[in-house]
Amino acid sequence: MPTYRVVPTAAHNDLVRAAYLKRGFTADEAEDAARFCEMASAHGIRTHNAIKALHLDELFGSMTGGCTPGAEVEVIEKRFAASEVWDAHLKLGQSVAFRAMERCMELADQYGIGQVSVDNAFHYLWGGGYVMDAARKGYLAYTNCTSTLAEVVPFGGKFPVLGTNPHSWGLPTIEACGFPIVIDWATSTVAMGRVQQFRRENQPLPAGAAVDAEGRPTTDANAAQWLLPFGAHKGYGLSLLIEVMGGLIGGSLPTLRGGGAHPDIKSTPPPAGEKRTSSFYFQVIHPDAIGSGRFAQGRDQAANVKAVIDDILSHGNEGCMLPGQPEARNFEQTTAAGGLLFTEAEVHALNEIAEEAGKPSFDAAALPVWEVA
Repeated sequence: MPTYRVVPTAAHNDLVRAAYLKRGFTADEAEDAARFCEMASAHGIRTHNAIKALHLDELFGSMTGGCTPGAEVEVIEKRFAASEVWDAHLKLGQSVAFRAMERCMELADQYGIGQVSVDNAFHYLWGGGYVMDAARKGYLAYTNCTSTLAEVVPFGGKFPVLGTNPHSWGLPTIEACGFPIVIDWATSTVAMGRVQQFRRENQPLPAGAAVDAEGRPTTDANAAQWLLPFGAHKGYGLSLLIEVMGGLIGGSLPTLRGGGAHPDIKSTPPPAGEKRTSSFYFQVIHPDAIGSGRFAQGRDQAANVKAVIDDILSHGNEGCMLPGQPEARNFEQTTAAGGLLFTEAEVHALNEIAEEAGKPSFDAAALPVWEVA
């Protein structure tokens, strides 16, 4: 059974706030960062926790000019009542995402559907958290974003020109199955955060997930340089979809984001006037806006959704898992443990953050142990 150390949630959040404040972010932004990192860790998202968030900010964010602490979002005037377009001006991605999803819910309450697209953005990390939050409030929610780096080799190619470009859907199914169904994935076989996690834990990658610097398939996390799309041409198509959507919003060349993923690109100055930023897209639908009301057997909408899910999980499929179920189970484990769960290697990484932020380090040996079945 995996063994973790239990880090008190308040101490974790205090550390995250301090780290972001140390880097010049506002109190509101630091609070959003702490809220996000707690949400990710509480649901077992080890690839997008505080360690990943601050590492991303170090490499491509506030410490390199890719994210601007204290920036203000500009709403660009449009003629469409249920749609908004924002220029984030490189504001912290988590702060932008929380507010964009909240605005989409407000629009959906008024118009049945709401969407916000965001230009000049800095990565918001785990998209599943934002749609999960909206789904818990009773909405259908979706988001995608162009990733900070071009790390993915297109199907049939050998050069990384695509982002991992995650899609995230959240469905309001708590009454039907006890938790929101959350479908959340990068369009690569694994996220680069997973590669970094496997490096920390000295574990091999699955086959077909990555290639080395020469474009050769590898399962060695230390040798992995670029990622492969999942499902061959299918994952490639979904990644391409987000790149084109980003281009429609205002995004520029994927190989320029974050300064370029490939050494040859990094060594070449970008053309004048090109942009290095990511793009976001958010959409929320009110369930009443799509319901016909004509459900079989006199069921209402909630009962009909439950009947659909029950039918899927019958006929010999009783042992199947629903998307979002692992996150729900992890949240139950976190709640039972009374704190956030981290491996000893992750506690060491948190202590590096504490040293930078001028906060006390965690004594891993003194933290409670929690075994996850």
